[in-house]
Parts: sequence; C-alpha cells; structure tokens
Amino acid sequence: MTQSRISRLYQHSLEERAQIIAQAGEVPPETLRPWQQNGGLTAEQADHMIENVLGTHALPLGIALNFQVNGRDVLVPMAIEEPSVVAGASFMAKLARAGGGFFASADAPEMIGQIQILDLADAPAARLKIYERREELLAAAAEVDPVLQRLGGGPRDLHVRLLEHPATGPFLVVHLIYDVRDAMGANAINTACERLAPQLEAITGGRAHLRILSNLADRRLARARCTLPVEALAFEGFSGEEVRDGIVAAWAFAAADPYRAATHNKGIMNGVDAVVIATGNDWRAVEAGAHAWAARNGRYTTLSSWGVDAQGNLTGALEMPLAVGTVGGATRAHPAAQAALQLMGVRTAAELAEVIVSVGLAQNLAALRALATEGIQRGHMSLHARQVAIAAGARGEEIDRLAAQLATEGVVRIDRARAILQSWKSSPKE
Repeated sequence: MTQSRISRLYQHSLEERAQIIAQAGEVPPETLRPWQQNGGLTAEQADHMIENVLGTHALPLGIALNFQVNGRDVLVPMAIEEPSVVAGASFMAKLARAGGGFFASADAPEMIGQIQILDLADAPAARLKIYERREELLAAAAEVDPVLQRLGGGPRDLHVRLLEHPATGPFLVVHLIYDVRDAMGANAINTACERLAPQLEAITGGRAHLRILSNLADRRLARARCTLPVEALAFEGFSGEEVRDGIVAAWAFAAADPYRAATHNKGIMNGVDAVVIATGNDWRAVEAGAHAWAARNGRYTTLSSWGVDAQGNLTGALEMPLAVGTVGGATRAHPAAQAALQLMGVRTAAELAEVIVSVGLAQNLAALRALATEGIQRGHMSLHARQVAIAAGARGEEIDRLAAQLATEGVVRIDRARAILQSWKSSPKE
C-alpha cells in the first residue's frame, strides 16, 4: 500500500529520493527512470508529437507528499518551475490528514461538442426540427467510435440553443453531450461533431460552420473538500483561531473582488496545472475551463470556498471543470506521463481528477495561510533564493550557502548575490 507520509525527503540525494519514492509508491525503480533522463522524452520521440521539433524543454518534477484522497495515500508528481508550490501543497496535505484528508468526487466524463448552424431561413423552426430527429442524430453519433461505445461511452444527449449576434443574425448551436470514458475526449467529440454536420444541414437547410468541443466542461466537474481541526492550524505565535479566521477573511476578499480572485485562482491552478502537466494532459484546456467556470454567473470570482463548521474547524471546498484523461494523446505517448500515472496508482480519469482537485485545494490553502499570517514572501523567497544563487553563478556547495545568506539578509536579488560571490572570491572562505 502506498505511503505518502515521508519525513525529510528533501534531505536525501536525488538517487536516494528516487529509491525512497519507488519503495513508498510500490513501483519498480525503473518506473521513475524517465524523470531522471531529460524529462523522459527524447528529441526523436518529440519529433512525432509536434511540428518543427528541435529538442525538448524540461521542467522540475517534484513529488507532493502526505496526500490522502478518499482514504487512500497518494504520491503526487508535480511539474512546475515555481518554488514553494510542492512544499506548500505537501505541508497542507499533512495538516489536512488530521481531519481525514481530502474527500473528492468527479462527474461522469461527459464532454460538450458544439456545432454552429448559420444561414437559416427560420431559426426557431429549425431548432424544433433538430429535436424531432434527436434519436436519429444520437444513433449516428454512436457509430463514430465503436471501441468507445463498447467501453460504455458514446453520445448521451443533444441540446439546441438559439443565439443571435449582429455579425450573423440568428443562428443555432447544437450541443452534443458525449461520454469519453477515460480520455480527455477532444478527438472523439470533434470527430462526432464533424460526422453530424451534414445531417444537421439536411434537417435545417442551414450551413454547419464551426464543429468543435467546448473547454467549458461544466458537465465534467471535480470537487474536493477538507476539514482542518482548529488546533492543527496554530504555529509560531499564531493561534489556530487567528489562522482560521485569517484564511476565511482572505477567501472573502477573493469572493468579493475579481482583482483578488484572479490571483487567488492562480494559486489553485499552481497545484492543478502542475499535476496536469506531469500526467501529459492539456493544461491550457483545464485553465480555460476553470476561469470560464469562475465567471459563469457574469462576474469573475473564486473557485474555492472556506468557512467554519459548528465545531469551529476550518472547512474548505473546491469545485471546477476538470477534463483530464488517462488514455490517448500525450498520456500514452510520453514516458514521463506514464510514470506519473503509475506512481499515483490511478486507474480511471475520474480518480485522476479527484487527486488533481485535491492538490488544487491544498495549494490554495497554503497560499491563503501564508498571506493571512507571515506573508507570502517569507517562505517563497527563501526557496527562490536558490534560483537567484544559481543565476548569479553559484555552483555546487556555493548554492545552498549563498541562498542561506540571501534569505537571512532578506535581500533576494541577483545584484546582491553577485556581490556576495565576489566577496567570497576576494577573501578566504570562513
């Protein structure tokens, strides 16, 4: 059984960490090897994935610890360049364990395909004609992918919207609801929309124009919740009640103000995107869906919510569209993505979504806790100091020594880092 509680993993060497994680995740050590070989993707493999390939671009990949999702320990790979995200999510997951960890769920993997129909003589009448042929259209869509149909997926429903714009006049948008099972689903739904277009033209007398999925996957929501006992929140002179109330007040700011909500939600996506990227999924699609969902009521607001229960505990919840897959696309083509899925032990797209949304909630909590207490810069800048030290030219043991001095001084700037390095070269090492 996977064990996500690992103490002081950061103190071990890279090789030792890989051994520890493989053992904790109950996977063979060679499973993790792609992460130690240029991100697991050769230039030759990349050449088959996109156009005009010159090479690959790597991101740091870390493992978030302490996560317990629906009673199961999970080791979570996160690909991200920003310091403090992996550490912050891991620490909040540790605190959340006191309340049972994260409880998550995901909707059926239903995606929406849109078919725009223009040049209609009578758009309202055309809309009704489509509904009259609904079963015929769904049957045609079911023939597009027999394999998906055998796995229990395929078309589920069909809706027709009447829209109008000065540039086009009245037009129809047909929504094809399509169950894509464990895929993200873009290719399946786009193919189905293409197949229905001629039939819809014949029914309506109009012209099928755009035929493409929507990334506002509001029928494919994932949600997570957690409860943190108030005593677990206390630290360094801050009482649990102070931390709790500070977090709720910080969330209320985001709920009321779109300027703050944008940064609040960016913190959530720090956690979400890092896992989406590590598993080879489409982080741009997830970002688009998340922010559209945050503005669904006509005003941009927070994706998460925080409050206090009857016992005085801090409670948090996050609900958002999350169209991710465990089959197809880069999740199958990229060795590092396969390593991530294997380490997490997720068997379905729904299980993957449940882990990802839990990480998003944990990272949101980490940011709110820091903002509401010691300030976001204290922990972040101490980790950022390592990047500054490397950029200034530090090598080997100099990196940690220089980062520590920058953090102690509270001046984490490259000009200061270079000055310190120069002073070391001019005088013997103490």
